[in-house]
Amino acid sequence: MAQAVTELFSDVKVAIGPSIEDGFYYDFDKPEPFSPEDLEKIEAKMREIIKANLPFLCEEWDKEKATAYFKEHGEKYKLELIKDIPDDTVSIYKTGDGFLDLCRGPHISSTGEIKVFKLLSIAGAYWRGDERNAMLQRIYGTCFATDKELKQYLNRIEEAKKRDHRKLGTELGFFEMSPEMGAGLVLYHPKGALLRTLIEDYEKKEHFKRGYKMIIGPHVMKSDVWIRSGHYEYYKDNMYIFEIEGQEYAIKPMNCPGHIMVYQSKIRSYRDLPLRFFELGTVYRHEKSGVLHGLLRVRGFTQDDAHIFCTEDQLKDEIKSIIDFVADTMKVFGFKEWIVELSTRPEKSIGTDEDWVRATTALKDSLTEKGLEFEINEGDGAFYGPKIDIKLKDAIGRSWQCATIQCDFALPNRFDLHYAADDGTLKKPIMLHRVLLGSLERFLGALIEHYAGAFPVWLSPEQVRIVPVTDKQHGFVKQLKEKLDIAEIRTELDLRNEKVGYKIREAVTQKVPYILVVGEKEVTSGMLSVRYERGENKGQVENNINIEDFISQVKEKISLRN
Repeated sequence: MAQAVTELFSDVKVAIGPSIEDGFYYDFDKPEPFSPEDLEKIEAKMREIIKANLPFLCEEWDKEKATAYFKEHGEKYKLELIKDIPDDTVSIYKTGDGFLDLCRGPHISSTGEIKVFKLLSIAGAYWRGDERNAMLQRIYGTCFATDKELKQYLNRIEEAKKRDHRKLGTELGFFEMSPEMGAGLVLYHPKGALLRTLIEDYEKKEHFKRGYKMIIGPHVMKSDVWIRSGHYEYYKDNMYIFEIEGQEYAIKPMNCPGHIMVYQSKIRSYRDLPLRFFELGTVYRHEKSGVLHGLLRVRGFTQDDAHIFCTEDQLKDEIKSIIDFVADTMKVFGFKEWIVELSTRPEKSIGTDEDWVRATTALKDSLTEKGLEFEINEGDGAFYGPKIDIKLKDAIGRSWQCATIQCDFALPNRFDLHYAADDGTLKKPIMLHRVLLGSLERFLGALIEHYAGAFPVWLSPEQVRIVPVTDKQHGFVKQLKEKLDIAEIRTELDLRNEKVGYKIREAVTQKVPYILVVGEKEVTSGMLSVRYERGENKGQVENNINIEDFISQVKEKISLRN
């Protein structure tokens, strides 16, 4: 693709072009924006290059030679990349005699091996993801071995567009993210706030059942706390820092220090452990504007955060208990499949080699004992410990990062945490950092897209919509709503002076599970006409249902979380 672009547009400069999970992209610096017609031209040129079956040739150049070449050709982005490469040599790939690029590789042997591809879209992207840098143009594409696979993928893309939580979130009245408030900040409307509250209420109940104690920490703490924890050194660029009366403070990017302080508030004994602290903690992180994406990547979000303080003998049982908690929770919310990764020590970290080995082994052994397959994600752990990441698979097969379990020997040392052991000595607890859903914002985004906005009855912010045929039924429908309200069934009454068909269509568009249409027949008989928008009766209308029977039917769905 890069070769095709440079052959078609002489004024373009190339930046970076990696492969990604669903294909590839390349960033270009071009004075004029690419158009959809340009993508067609680029695809045609790519087919010419593939048909020519040009070999990919790799050469090792010393940095001086590479710098001279790219300087001569005015490729300033390549020069910046070369400067940051620590090795004395760099790998250069040539496509026949036509194109030369700085690339780590490896590549296939020739362009002729490429089978089926499609350029998908054009987007803006800051160089290196930093809004202080130049805005580049990013072309996304994908490729497959067969036309059938490409067609299936394109169908998934179309389905994903229909499920886009940003579009549905606005249409269904869940939330908004306006420039007036600031990028990456979420304003929940009543239906979205109710949906989030339903999730939070479920989580609180389940945590209490499992022996967690809830705490609430401040949103702002002195910088001294973050310096001691290590976040200031490793995470400062992502923190909001300010000064009050000569003292530096930071808005919290994490909940860990508050939980540590609760642990420190009194002398702890081995009999107190494990201690499980839970918080629905709102945090703020300075994410680059170029990576913000609806609810999936925001600057202010709430984590269902917990920290468990335990002995080494208790460690694996606590990890396995968290895994069970995650599995139970995912099933309740309708996610049946997930992928597990174990992320190991990053280049920048705190703690001893021995502690990192012990922490990694505990996570690995726990996964093995639970019979879970997992992939190793080298070097992607937290700066204080390795972690398990659990990625959900949604209704159309996409994965979403949610639950995380981090094993930490380092912060208990930094904060000098102790407990009195049974032999009278003071020992250090081990700390597990853990989220189930992760960011509630990201989970809500995933949930909206998983269900395409049509939530199961128990999660639907509005469970029943009552539609009277004329004004004559207003007295009856108000009494009916009162009965449903008493039964704790979330009900809305549509008394607008609109046609019945219009009101029904709007209720369907708003994805309300049950629509009750009330005319004179229903008033006279006291029986209901129910339109179903969920389950096996979806799209059907059932007449002459007793009010009490309907209430029992809905309550059963809610109790079974269907």
